[in-house]
Amino acid sequence: MKVEIVNHNLILERLSTLRNAETSNKAFRQNLHDLSTFLIYEAMRNVALDKQIVETPLTSTDGWALTSSPILVPIVRAGLGMLDGALTLLPNSDVCFLGARRDEETFHPEIYMNTLPDDVDGADVIVLDPMVATGGSLLHALRVIAASGAGTITAVSVLASPEGVDAIESSDIDGQLFVGFVDDGLNDSAFIVPGLGDAGDRQFGKIN
Repeated sequence: MKVEIVNHNLILERLSTLRNAETSNKAFRQNLHDLSTFLIYEAMRNVALDKQIVETPLTSTDGWALTSSPILVPIVRAGLGMLDGALTLLPNSDVCFLGARRDEETFHPEIYMNTLPDDVDGADVIVLDPMVATGGSLLHALRVIAASGAGTITAVSVLASPEGVDAIESSDIDGQLFVGFVDDGLNDSAFIVPGLGDAGDRQFGKIN
């Protein structure tokens, strides 16, 4: 799978807000929304278009429409915060949900929720997952999606580790990952460092 790091100063600025431990849940969600919009914009740069005629107030001219709208698949729960930003640019997309998590002792991934149909009939899919740590959970989700008969598979993430990027690049999945920044590495608990903490907790809070 190909990996593209999206270099943009607005990404660096919004990401700095996400990293800040003092950032509120509300501000975290808003900045994640913005980052999702930036990254989806870049991921859709070469999307297929159909030519059509548009009537302006003055004359007819060539216009363009998406050949099809990709299915959006946020990885629950952290990926939920990326969905609204994606729908801002792709309002006609259908949405399915995958619940993926890792065992905190073995770090092995598991799927605990899947609303994808058994056969998506060649539809293009965009997977929304804010952080790629080991890459295991995302790869597991991508294989589930590929097995459902997806067409072009694109993953969008805000932050990744070098280990996660290596795992994605060395996989046999045909697709592309767009990521906003690659951090230093992983700690002994397989969390991205310096990272931004638990993206789900930072969005929705943590009640003990």
